[in-house]
Amino acid sequence: MLPGLIIRSSSIHAAGCYTMRAIKKGARVCEYDGPRLTKEAADDLYQDRMVTYLFGYGDKDMVIDGFGTGMFVNHSCNPNCETIEEDERIYVNAIRDIAAGEELLYEYNLYDSDDASQDCYCGAKNCRGTMFSDLELKRRKKLAKAAAKGTAK
Repeated sequence: MLPGLIIRSSSIHAAGCYTMRAIKKGARVCEYDGPRLTKEAADDLYQDRMVTYLFGYGDKDMVIDGFGTGMFVNHSCNPNCETIEEDERIYVNAIRDIAAGEELLYEYNLYDSDDASQDCYCGAKNCRGTMFSDLELKRRKKLAKAAAKGTAK
């Protein structure tokens, strides 16, 4: 983790991660770390909770149960960071120069959620209104279309 990161209140969602020092484009900011679980185990563990800090990785239906600085990086449709997967580890990297005092943000690109919606409150001018990935939105549209066809028969 880079020195100079702090957690404080965020206008986007509860708490956010801010930098007290300038960060150069391409810098590794922090790791999204925590216990590794199967998605099924995480679903059982968090079935009655509204908020989780789960991050899917790899292609084995695994998630990281966020713990530490990385779990406080909020979603934005106009991010200054992105996540990179390397050897089943998730890192948050700067995609542009970030000024001291800025909140660190990346696109969550949520997928495979049991929730009907995942509204976005980032406030960016280009806000899509959802934290779902484009692929997840297409998948849901296709499922809705198939369901509509099935009920039309």
